[in-house]
Amino acid sequence: MKRPLLLLLIAVAISGCTEKPVAKKSLSLIDRAAAQYDSLYTSIAPFKEDKKPIPRTTKDGKLVRVGAYDWTSGFYPGTLWNLYGLTKDNMWKTRAEEYTLKLDTIQYWEGNHDVGFIMECSYGNALKYMDSPTYDSVIVRTAKSLSARFHPKAGILQSWDWSKKWECPVIIDNMMNLELLFHATRISGDSTYYNIAVSHADTTIKNHYRKDFSSYHVVDYDTITGDILQKNTHQGLSDDSAWARGQAWGLYGYTMSYRETGHTRYLEQALKIADFIMYHPNLPEDKIPYWDYNAPAADSTPRDASAAAITASALYELSTFEGNKKAESHVKFADQIMQSLGSPAYFAKPGTNGDFLLMHSVGSKPHNVEVDVPLNYADYYFLEAMLRSNKQK
Repeated sequence: MKRPLLLLLIAVAISGCTEKPVAKKSLSLIDRAAAQYDSLYTSIAPFKEDKKPIPRTTKDGKLVRVGAYDWTSGFYPGTLWNLYGLTKDNMWKTRAEEYTLKLDTIQYWEGNHDVGFIMECSYGNALKYMDSPTYDSVIVRTAKSLSARFHPKAGILQSWDWSKKWECPVIIDNMMNLELLFHATRISGDSTYYNIAVSHADTTIKNHYRKDFSSYHVVDYDTITGDILQKNTHQGLSDDSAWARGQAWGLYGYTMSYRETGHTRYLEQALKIADFIMYHPNLPEDKIPYWDYNAPAADSTPRDASAAAITASALYELSTFEGNKKAESHVKFADQIMQSLGSPAYFAKPGTNGDFLLMHSVGSKPHNVEVDVPLNYADYYFLEAMLRSNKQK
């Protein structure tokens, strides 16, 4: 009589110790991003003192690194700052400072408009998280270097020096460099930088934009008379097309310009550019544009995740402004972009994609350069969009 009871007690004990398998909790997108960038940081560690320490993209499956004077050099430290903002882990702050300081000499460089990209993404982001008179002085000194490219008669900052095709080319990308000038005036109190930025923004509205609020890529100026010599593309499908990343640069640039100045003309411009992007008939269902809005709508046409990430980040900020009656639709559209970019269709698996986050970006399709690859600036704006979205929740 005792044996069956003993067996019953053993059976109950065994069943009590046997648990159903618990599903492994999936990592958040932030955790996944941090893990991949931790792996990327480790993989480039041997090249820290190299002349090309900054990861930019991949080519034929291999990591491509660049030096401080590459226009994308600020995005990697900027991404590390974004990871610090998202995680509050001091490890990312330490790493971000390490790579920010590698760009120190850029503050004296007058040979390129992209110093705004480089230094605002690195030193500018650093100043969001720490007080540093040294970093303040770097921003102001860089703004002085950038201002050397201003042509008063034309009212613009010259973009490139290297082409024989144009006399004084100004690209829509240059709107992004104005943030550095606005920042320098806030630090120094010197309105020179602010006035240059406003002049450039106003002239760009006048000359870069078409009636449908799409933008030309390149406008060439006569620096003596200020006259327009020609309007072209360099990275778009054609002179009259709407290069996808260019439209995103414009949206972001005028959203930022309104934040810095309060001039309603910039808000109105940003709202109209947003409409062009959001309601374009050639926009794919997942909201990730083809590399040019006028490119064929086909499975074989490359998408540009970088343009989508820039757009999402800009729309999150645009939605915060008073007077924006379309704020709800802007947030919804940005959320749709981010949902797509965070999906397996665009967000890379660990150990792939050179440890970059996003797949399927395009650098310059006409030149067959960086087509359907990861790009460090796509990751930068993707994480910035996450930061901006999180602050609104």
